[in-house]
Amino acid sequence: MNPLLSDWTAPFGLPPFCAFETAHFAPAFDAALAEARARIDAIAEDPAPPSFANTIEALERAELALDRVAAVFFGLAGAHTDDAIEALQRDLSPRLAAHHSETVMNPRLFARIDALAERKESLGLDAEAARVIDLYLRMFVRAGARLEGAERDRLREIVQQLASLGTAFSQNVLADEKAWALALGEKDLAPLPDWLVAAAAEAAAERGEPGHAVTLSRSLIVPFLQISPDRGLRETAFRAWVARGANGGPSDNRAIVAETLQLREERARLLGYPDFASFKLETEMARTPETVRALLMAVWAPARAQAEADAAELERRLHADGINGALEPWDWRYYSAIRQREEHDLDEAEIKPYLALEAMIAAAFDVAGRLFGLSFLPLDVPLYHPDARAWEVRRGERHMGVFIGDWFARPSKRSGAWCSSFRSQSKLDGEVRPIAVNVCNFAKAPKGSP
Repeated sequence: MNPLLSDWTAPFGLPPFCAFETAHFAPAFDAALAEARARIDAIAEDPAPPSFANTIEALERAELALDRVAAVFFGLAGAHTDDAIEALQRDLSPRLAAHHSETVMNPRLFARIDALAERKESLGLDAEAARVIDLYLRMFVRAGARLEGAERDRLREIVQQLASLGTAFSQNVLADEKAWALALGEKDLAPLPDWLVAAAAEAAAERGEPGHAVTLSRSLIVPFLQISPDRGLRETAFRAWVARGANGGPSDNRAIVAETLQLREERARLLGYPDFASFKLETEMARTPETVRALLMAVWAPARAQAEADAAELERRLHADGINGALEPWDWRYYSAIRQREEHDLDEAEIKPYLALEAMIAAAFDVAGRLFGLSFLPLDVPLYHPDARAWEVRRGERHMGVFIGDWFARPSKRSGAWCSSFRSQSKLDGEVRPIAVNVCNFAKAPKGSP
């Protein structure tokens, strides 16, 4: 039995990561997609009049198996990927997009949701259920449920193309990040603080290389740009950082970006919007491009004036160091850090010992306890990577969920920081508690160091 499709018996319903193999995912997705399609088609063809139970609740249940498999797969694709997972992701992204389009563009299914929305006031629903109907209607309409014929077919194509392009974009950036490292010699290391030297050693070891290295992980390259006095090394590091996905090689994303913009614009116009910004912002706080532009223009003049004043001061410091010419992007962080120390007596290197990860975890948990009455109990369970850690979250004696922290950078993890879940909370069929995961890219300290 495929462990992705069988019952998960680990504590609190955690995925049994030690039982999963990459080869399990393709057949699991095949089975879950087939099950979801059969369930959704049955809802659409139900001869009974649409009700909240036989339409909305049924749709909520239709993709539970698919959601479970996808949560694990895409969690790994972001936090601990490999060539096999990336290849499968390239295949799956357009397939999943096609499945979604087939669902939301099913006219009989949409007719049921539309009918519920029209008479929701007479259904005796509570506010939460009424809101769910509104959200379903909005999702279907924004995904093309009201389009017909050639326009509907074209939107299907666009959605699949965008899914493939988005996957390629992310994988190209990760490929560039994995491929580049700047080896540092003794002379390069001498001006750096001990914690940065140690982080560079750990980064090299993580890549299976000797010595010390700066990688394109933000938690390593930013402090290097702030601290290293070697302008040539700073330039090399900065240029590599900003060239991710734009280096003229096989991982260059510029053509992908251009095609993505064109397809987004076409999708928006098919759906009746003047441009993609109007489509995207309709469901956001700002609502319209005009609101966003008004805010940007309100801060533009003072922000530019301050930036120009800062640049002039930093360039003065550059010239005081005997370097002629203009301030360059790789100089900005270095001279800003010096200015910060001199004008505000603030040195990040002196603050770091007070911000050790274990202390910050304890502080965050303490705040959650004071504000929300939560407590966090460490769990000794196998996860997808040795760096990841898990806690049971309680309020008093009541189980509230599981929190997973995965905080260190590694070549198999995409850059950035995010919070996702291996299981979302639900009250549809009894109380289901979430399994949340917080992923970051901190530079790892050597063993035995905080």
